[in-house]
Amino acid sequence: MTIERTLRLMAGLFVLVSLALGHWVNQYWYLFTAFVGLNLFQSGLTNWCPMMTFLRKLGIDSREKLKHA
Repeated sequence: MTIERTLRLMAGLFVLVSLALGHWVNQYWYLFTAFVGLNLFQSGLTNWCPMMTFLRKLGIDSREKLKHA
């Protein structure tokens, strides 16, 4: 699985989990949903995401590396 696909899966999971927590636990969890959304927005503008740095350190390869393998 590529780093881009992993990032999209994690972002979707974080949004769904934080929405559920906001509904059933505490409304302040909606702030985490907003944080994920803002992070995705700035990632679209700057082409840099902190989670991608973390995923690279875990050893998940990017699409470019997989094409050349």
